[in-house]
Parts: sequence; structure tokens; C-alpha cells
Amino acid sequence: MRARAGTAVPHVILLTYVVVACGPIALIVMNAFKSRQAIFDEPFAIPTPDTFDVSGFQTVFERAQFELYFLNSFIVTVSTIFLVLLLGSMAAFALAEYRFAGITALSLYMALGIMIPIRLGTVGILDLMVRIGLVNSLFGLVLVYTAMGLPLAVFVLTMFFKQVPGDLKDAARIDGASEYRVYRIAAPLVRPGLAAIGVYTMLPIWNDLWFPLILTPGESARTVTLGAQLFLGQFVTDWNAVLAVLTLAALPMMALFIIFSRQFIRGLTSGAIK
Repeated sequence: MRARAGTAVPHVILLTYVVVACGPIALIVMNAFKSRQAIFDEPFAIPTPDTFDVSGFQTVFERAQFELYFLNSFIVTVSTIFLVLLLGSMAAFALAEYRFAGITALSLYMALGIMIPIRLGTVGILDLMVRIGLVNSLFGLVLVYTAMGLPLAVFVLTMFFKQVPGDLKDAARIDGASEYRVYRIAAPLVRPGLAAIGVYTMLPIWNDLWFPLILTPGESARTVTLGAQLFLGQFVTDWNAVLAVLTLAALPMMALFIIFSRQFIRGLTSGAIK
């Protein structure tokens, strides 16, 4: 009995945490599909044929260009993840493979990039973007987010590339493979690390409000988070619309996280073991 109790306690704690963490999200999604009267009368009940209502979603798509906002966020997020994984993995491969003067200083520089928030340089970033004409540009956001994600990507992936068998890389070099070819051979072997970095990079970018508010306030380059924030300010008393926009903003990332959660956890645990 004592052994069973010792096994059950961690599960109870974890389940309690899941309920506390996911309960508000479930309430938002359920109430987004209910009428306003049902939201106030039965906030904890699931939608029924009598209470089902999608007027909030109709208001969202009629009053705001959320299709454009989603497209902008998708372009920024996917482009940033691609650049972070490509450039980060190439830099990590170089740091893991080669020994050269200044490698310790470069590694320390990458570590400082993790510890110092990029938001501290907001004024300088904004001044730079104004000078090169990238304000209200999705490309400007991609550059900022890539710079934000690269230090952690390089730091983590370096540990993974160090675990790739050296005999495999040496055999490829003996066969005449170039260093780029050796990199392409080694990259698939660090997929858990790539997946972990991809998910870890994806969530903050999609949810970020700071840089879109500063760098892309215009309608044409507005992201879904900024669009949702401005929409909430206009329709704060229309609870159907408020819950609908919160659901639309959260569901894509929730779905992607659920899909890639196994790879994400595998990458984190592999990194911890290494």
C-alpha cells in the first residue's frame, strides 16, 4: 500500500497541475461556441444544440482581417524557424567539429545571447529598422526573431552534434565528401534537438506582442497576437467575440504543440542526458 501511495502521489500532483493549467483554456474554447446567455448561466457546461452559437466568430471575421493576421503570423513563424534551424545547426556543427582561435569567446558570446533579453535593445533595433526601411515589414520581424532564437539553438545543437559518431564523419571525408556534405549527413542524426528548438522557437514568436506592436503596427503587416489585442480593446464587452478571438489565437499553437510534443520532450530529455 505504501508503494502504491508513493506512485499515486506524483500522478495526482501532475493531474492537478494539468487541470489548473488547461482548465482556463478549455473554458475559453467551450464558451466561444455558446450564446452569451449560456456563457453567464452555465459557464462550465459544454455547448449543447440549444446553447451552440458561432456569432462571436462571425463578428471576428466581419470586423477584422484575421485571415491576413494569421497569414502574417504563419509567414513570420515558419520563416524564422527555418532560418534558426538552418543557421543554428550550421553554426553548431562548426563549433562541435572545429577547433580555432576564439572558439571559447564565441561560445561565451552565444551564452550571453541566451541570458540577456533582446528586448533590452528595442530602441537600437527600432532605430536600425527605420534606417534600413524595414518598419511595417514582415522581413524585419523575421530578422529580429531569428537573432532572438539563434543563441539557444547554437548552444543546444552543439551538444547534439558532439554526440554524432566521429567515425561516421571521418568515413564520409575519406570518401571525398565536402564539409557541407558531412553536415548534411550529420544533421538527420540530431532531429530530436532540431524538433525541440523548433517548438521552443515557435511558441514565443506566435505569442509575441512586443515587437509586432513596435515594428509592424500597420494593418498590412499585423500579426494575429497584435490583431487580437487591438480587437479585444474594441469589443471588450462582446464576450462571444472576445472568447472567439482568444480561441482563434490559441488553437493553432496548441494543435502544433500536441502534434510535436513527443519530439519536443525527446529533444529536451536527450539534451539533459547529454
